[in-house]
Amino acid sequence: MQTGRQLANLALIGFMGTGKTSVGRLVADNLGFEFLDTDELIQARTGRSIADIFAKDGEPAFRALEKQLVGELATREKTVFATGGGLPTNEENLNALKSFALVICLWASPEKIWERVRHQSHRPLLHAADPQKKIRELLAARAPFYKQADVLINTDLRSVREAAQQIALQFKLATKKKR
Repeated sequence: MQTGRQLANLALIGFMGTGKTSVGRLVADNLGFEFLDTDELIQARTGRSIADIFAKDGEPAFRALEKQLVGELATREKTVFATGGGLPTNEENLNALKSFALVICLWASPEKIWERVRHQSHRPLLHAADPQKKIRELLAARAPFYKQADVLINTDLRSVREAAQQIALQFKLATKKKR
């Protein structure tokens, strides 16, 4: 973990289907923090679904919206952020998150991810001939970024409640060290 950081927030990174939103909401409740989902914020601001942005404007346009949003989040305190799965693959985004938040990566196996997301049509990156193969490829490509998180938590065998408790504990330990 970098020293001299202001850990006023929590940022959850990781692949789709690892539990960032459901776990993040519970962590925010547990800590008395606000919860923000970057994908939901982008959809609310643009009035469009992520699938629509990907289809009509392309992934680079969506990533630009994410980057802009990360810059705005730096001014917040006592907030749990659930990020889109690709957001931390931009090194600037990851470094920015680390400057104002404890970054926790939620991790799951490709099989568990597929089990969780296979019935969700709003996942544009899974509109492939072999979605399971696409999950494995994307996980492999994103793993170096995900592994730069301050803490990695596997959610394969943890309930949402258990994962949230572990994250809240990690945040309390990290902020206790800073006092």
